[in-house]
Amino acid sequence: MPNINDMTVGSPTRGILRFALPLILGYILQQMYLIIDAAIVGRWIGVGALAAVGASSSVMFLVMGFCNGSCAGFAIPIAQAFGAKDFPKMRAYVANAMRIALVLAVVITLLSCSFCSKILAIVNTPHDIFQDAWIFLFLQFLAIPFTFAYNLLAGFIRALGNSKQPFYFLIFSSLLNILLDVILILWLRQGVMGAGIATLLSQGFSSLLCWTYIRREMKMLIPQGEERCYDNKKISILLNNGVPMGLQFSITGVGIIMLQSANNALGTIYVASFTAAMRIKYLFTCVFENIGMAMATYCGQNIGAQKIDRVRLGILSSMKIMLVYFVLTMLIIYPFADEMMMLFVNSGEQEVIRNAALFMRIANYFYPALGLLTILRYSIQGLGYSNLSMLSGVMEMMARCGVSLWLVPALAFTGVCLGDPVAWIAADAFLIPAIVLLYRHLKKLMPQVA
Repeated sequence: MPNINDMTVGSPTRGILRFALPLILGYILQQMYLIIDAAIVGRWIGVGALAAVGASSSVMFLVMGFCNGSCAGFAIPIAQAFGAKDFPKMRAYVANAMRIALVLAVVITLLSCSFCSKILAIVNTPHDIFQDAWIFLFLQFLAIPFTFAYNLLAGFIRALGNSKQPFYFLIFSSLLNILLDVILILWLRQGVMGAGIATLLSQGFSSLLCWTYIRREMKMLIPQGEERCYDNKKISILLNNGVPMGLQFSITGVGIIMLQSANNALGTIYVASFTAAMRIKYLFTCVFENIGMAMATYCGQNIGAQKIDRVRLGILSSMKIMLVYFVLTMLIIYPFADEMMMLFVNSGEQEVIRNAALFMRIANYFYPALGLLTILRYSIQGLGYSNLSMLSGVMEMMARCGVSLWLVPALAFTGVCLGDPVAWIAADAFLIPAIVLLYRHLKKLMPQVA
């Protein structure tokens, strides 16, 4: 079957890279259009508009993180059933996952849109950018059903080891978003509203492409007959995997909101600096995230096939890949951080450039901690222990809250720069012993694990 990738056989390194590379390329492209989006806003509208787009980025991380995390969690039982070659069970999981996602999408969209203004007030959004920030955030919340649809359907496709097709859809979505930015912001002069509408429409098209592809090319995922029936046990299993994974992102997001709230209180210049730095940071760190996502599918398939030794080999292989990439980032970020920030603002905005470059360089030193975090966290999730991985999110949240309450008041923007590194180290302190103990536990239970 050309549309799937069975990672229970063959070289773990080759299988992980084959799965991860399309994911990495897709998310780099996605981050590129976010960078272009911010560059268009910052250079053609102004620093205030750039700050407005970024003022609620931590809130978006919390909400969208829950959506994305939940959908990734729903895909884990599907990957496990695929690894066990139990295809009727796999399709039953698909049917019930769609039910859950529909309910979550409607509820989260309604709640988010209703409390948009209060959310911006909570994160200390400066008064001079509040209206533009509200418009952008509201439009982002309206796109939640499309975000849910894309991530759920792409998760189904990836559960079978096919990461190439979602990559192609991200290419289309990214190019469409850039085109719409040019039309709505530069030609029609819609400002921040144009940026929000462009994101909403591109998300809708990417989810439609995923659905069309599954119906035409991956019919083995489409439930038939009794497989479509509501199954309370499967709903419970899906929720036990999806909700903790979603909450993990949301819990992490609470810490990021605390950090951004402390940063927003420093003023519009620092909001713009934070926004620019985060856009570039996500361009580099999405590689770590996608190596981790590859490990979730890899571990899910191999635990379903009862091949626990391949799980250990896969984790070691992914760590080597991560360290090679870290060296590459050091060669790019340290010498060129200032130049990268000039994508967003004119060279005269030296304070914004200096602060954003400092943020990037400090974070870069600690990328191995982030890489280890994503590999171990997603591996634990792929093994079916999402509740355990969620605790690492609690550690991240506590660390960022501590930085927000003590380091930012003492060190100002330098304290903000230390928020991510401290959080990553705190999560690793939990995840390293957790994965060791879990592996030993599964090694003993292997005859009973399916």
